[in-house]
Amino acid sequence: MRKNGKRKTLSIIVGVVDKKKNLKHLAMVYGIDYCADAECYLKIKNQIKEGIGNIGGIQFAETKELGRVNRIDPLNITYLRVRGMWGIENPWFVFNYIYQRNMEKSFNFMAIINEDKWNSFNNTDKLLAIQDSKLAISDIKIKNPNNPARLRNAKLITYHL
Repeated sequence: MRKNGKRKTLSIIVGVVDKKKNLKHLAMVYGIDYCADAECYLKIKNQIKEGIGNIGGIQFAETKELGRVNRIDPLNITYLRVRGMWGIENPWFVFNYIYQRNMEKSFNFMAIINEDKWNSFNNTDKLLAIQDSKLAISDIKIKNPNNPARLRNAKLITYHL
């Protein structure tokens, strides 16, 4: 993700809160390890937009959304807005090949950090030095979102109560 020419890091953080408003599960992963490149999604969006624009007999208006069809009814007073509603599986499903929550525990934490990002931190030695039986840091391989056959080196950090 870029903003003003600078690369921004997108973090995906998902939690589960029980009926008593207690945090039960927390997952953290970087967007680069979770979602394919923007071109993957833009290709589908543009195909849909083009398909809508090619429907004969309608007045199509340019918009930032997938499309807008004007003058639907005989009075020419209604329009149809076509919007994308993207959905994505949660991190526990996406990374179930390396981590499963322990539902017997009162709290489960999972963080996945790719090797490049991990190596960019200057305090990993402090994290690795923590002695706690509830904390685990392991070397793993995760699927590349752009090509799942290619694996990336990463760290899996887990903690439970």
